[in-house]
Formats: sequence, structure tokens, C-alpha cells
Amino acid sequence: MFRSGFILCAGWLAAQAGAGLAAPLLVEDALGRSVRLEKPAQRIVPIFSSNTELVAALGLADRIVGVEAFTRDPPEVLGKPLIGGRLGFSVDAIVRQSPDLVVVTPARQAMHQIIEPMSRLHIPVIVLQSRSVREVIGNVRLLGRATGTEARAEALAGSFEARLQRVQARHSQTARPRVVLITGRLGNGMVLIARSDTYTGDALRLAGARPALEQTVVPQVSPEAVIAADPDVLLFAGTREHFEELLATPGWSLLRAVRAQRAYLVSRSEFLIPGPRTFDGIEKLSRLLAAAREH
Repeated sequence: MFRSGFILCAGWLAAQAGAGLAAPLLVEDALGRSVRLEKPAQRIVPIFSSNTELVAALGLADRIVGVEAFTRDPPEVLGKPLIGGRLGFSVDAIVRQSPDLVVVTPARQAMHQIIEPMSRLHIPVIVLQSRSVREVIGNVRLLGRATGTEARAEALAGSFEARLQRVQARHSQTARPRVVLITGRLGNGMVLIARSDTYTGDALRLAGARPALEQTVVPQVSPEAVIAADPDVLLFAGTREHFEELLATPGWSLLRAVRAQRAYLVSRSEFLIPGPRTFDGIEKLSRLLAAAREH
């Protein structure tokens, strides 16, 4: 009896020890860095709205312990502690949240400000990039591995892929209109546009558009360049007030898109934040372009 009880107790202790010695997670981020996590991340600081929205889309908003000041969605993260904003990111504010994972992108020097001090403190940092819509989907799967939610991430990524396939099937046999998406205006009269080699440009292509200014290598162009390109459809990502101000500026009425009432307002969050809402934007734009072709 004593020997049997001893064997059972020893077996239980061994099982508990084995559970405590689970192998660490190794994930490769967008820079090819091998990032080690001792266990699936439970306390996450996602820097930038895109990363926050991706983590929340996996049903992990409760694991988010800090956000930056520009985060607006989803509503359930808005009361989280702030770890930075327009002037940069506070390493001290991040560390105060005791994170076991920080998620960054290269934008606004976040990667350079955070990786080195976090590495000294043995806090894992994953760098995500969103140079294409497919890469956004890949980010979902990567976060799934880092958080132990692979099945959930695969289901979410698969749903995004299925939505893209349906959109592409809808416009595969139709002509692609030439499009310019304006994302802002500068004080010197120049406008900001979505370049074709960016994530936003990729989203436009997936929605059924083709760039009217395909060779542009900088986001700033003159209004004259847009007018000369004379796109079939003009898109503006911003407020209605700013959109109407643009169209009222001398010269813009020369565009065929404006004269034919094919100038449309689109959501900034759906085309400038590479996250779950991107797929909403692609679907909406696909329908808009279909209507424009019939107009």
C-alpha cells in the first residue's frame, strides 16, 4: 500500500514538474528575429492602433495592459494605461505594466526606441510589418502563435482570406478603374496620396482598382499631377468637410471623376490602419467601384 501510494505521488510530482517545464515559444517576427517567450503572452502592450486591433480581434482585449494615446478602437481598450503618444514612447510606462510581450512596428521610430531597452530587461518584443494585405493576415497568425491562440488565429486569418477571394471573384472579369486615393493635404498645396507599393495601394488593387499614378515614389504630389493623371475615380480618406474643401479648390473640377460624380469619401481607419477593418474597407470599395462602372 505504501509503495503504491509512493509511486502515485511520485508520478503526480513528475507530471507537475513537466507542466512547469513546458518548452518556451519561439516565433520569427517581420525582421527575421527569433523571439523567445517563456509561455503564451498574457500581458501585452501593442504599440499602434493596428497592432492593438489585431490583438483584440483575436479576442484578447483583456490581455492588453497598455496602449498609445492615438488608439481609438476597440472601445474596450480605451481605458487602458497610456504608454506614449505623439512625442514618443515611454519605456518606464511600458515596464510599469509588467508586460510579457510588446508588439511594435517600425513606424515613428518605435522599433528603435523600444527593442534595445526591452531586450536588456528580458521583455520579448515582436516587430510586425504591413507592407501588403497578405502580410496583415500573416500578422494574425504570428500573434496567434505568440499568444497560444493558434486555432483562433487560423480561423480569423482564414475568414479574411475567404472575404478577399469573394471580392476578387466579383471583379475578376471587369475592367479596373484608374484610381487616386488622397490621404491628406499639405500647407504648400501638395496632396498626400496612397502609393501603389504600400499596404494601402495593395488594398486598392484587391478591391478592383488600379493606380492612376503608379510610378509615384513619394507620397507628396502636386494637384497638377493628379489632374494630369485624370483618374476614373477619385477617393479621399478624411472628413467630409476637408473633402468638400478639396473639391471646391480651383482646378479640381477639371477631373472627369469630379464632373461625373465619381469622387468618393472613404474611411481613413479602413485604409490607413492595417488591421481587421481593412477587409471591411476592401469590400465596401469593391461595391463602390462596381457602382461607379455602372454610373
